[in-house]
Amino acid sequence: MQDLDTIKKAAIEASKIALSYSDKNFKTWDKDAGAGPVTEVDIEIDNFLRTFLLKCEPDYGWLSEETEDNTARLGKSKVFIVDPIDGTRSFIAGDKTWAHSIAVAEKGKPIAAVVYLPRMDLLYTAEIGNGAFLNGEKITVSEVCDLMDAKILAKKSVFEKENWKNGQSNILRQRYRPSLAYRLALVAEGSFDAMITLGKSWEWDICAGHLLVTEAGGSVTTSHGSDINYNSSTGSSQGIIAGNAIVREAISAQLNL
Repeated sequence: MQDLDTIKKAAIEASKIALSYSDKNFKTWDKDAGAGPVTEVDIEIDNFLRTFLLKCEPDYGWLSEETEDNTARLGKSKVFIVDPIDGTRSFIAGDKTWAHSIAVAEKGKPIAAVVYLPRMDLLYTAEIGNGAFLNGEKITVSEVCDLMDAKILAKKSVFEKENWKNGQSNILRQRYRPSLAYRLALVAEGSFDAMITLGKSWEWDICAGHLLVTEAGGSVTTSHGSDINYNSSTGSSQGIIAGNAIVREAISAQLNL
């Protein structure tokens, strides 16, 4: 419970920084190698979270999108895995669907998680063995069993014919949200039946949402169907599929990877 309380406090304080820029101009630039945009707000929040969280738990490791990585975290049994603003493009555009994503992983597995969307007042929390919650109310994944009835969160590129064994999927209802953490949270609360990403998925985008889904009764694997181990040397996984177990397995069976 201590880890969850700590990261909840951190997320709420981070939101105050983010929201303080609502009526301000802020610096924005593109990362190297086409890694997407970043703002001075991302950096300020990252600095705050690193200082706050490591002061609370100085023996934990640190992995964040906005901090240069090093191998010191690999020797830690517990690590903070953080995206200061997941959905930076949404934040820049003044939209609401960006989130603070903060998790604690222990020996490769997420054990505490917060995904907070301050502009929508949505606070998702989870702790290993104790369930997943939205604003204090317990949430569960959907019970949809037929893939043709399922609502799936994914980019349109996921449905290109070469990604599917029969040249097409049985998925008819597709939507998208820019924040990976929010997509996972929407699956955890049962608003969508599954989400899919292919290719590299960074741990800071998915670790907190992973725990939300599994504590809500769902199943999470890489896009190749294997388990995801966090605090890895690469800091990433080979895509991700998340949903209730039946739908997730149906998706995995149809993918041509």
